Amino acid sequence: MGKVIAVCVSGRKGIQKTDVKSAWFEAEWGIRGDAHAGKWHRQVSLLSAEKIAAFNEKGAGVIPGAFGENLVVEGFDFRMMPVGTLLRCGDVLLEVTQIGKECHSHCAIFQKMGECIMPREGVFARVLEPGTISVGDEMVRSDGR
Repeated sequence: MGKVIAVCVSGRKGIQKTDVKSAWFEAEWGIRGDAHAGKWHRQVSLLSAEKIAAFNEKGAGVIPGAFGENLVVEGFDFRMMPVGTLLRCGDVLLEVTQIGKECHSHCAIFQKMGECIMPREGVFARVLEPGTISVGDEMVRSDGR
């Protein structure tokens, strides 16, 4: 079981996202108002809060949304979840569709730290069932783990 720590969006791609605390997740689209929403397999990005904390222990000084992630969740190691894993958060049902991604441009985080965790720690999902996700909400795997 996990707990949502941040819900982040941005109006355009390639920039840090802002924690808006709560957002509407539209089926087969993504987060309303987020630049990455659309009819594709990477509608929502997720990152483990523990991975951000460990990166900050190295001196990164990043906040939720800095990697362009939509959801920061405590209690899950997302990279250990296979593609196809279903995640339930209230009414919202997400399906993990991709683990990690190629980093096409070295962002400010990479330039400062010499690495970025999103390519190896972040996962992507599509929205199967709609609803609102807010900070503090509980997230569970569909198999109950």
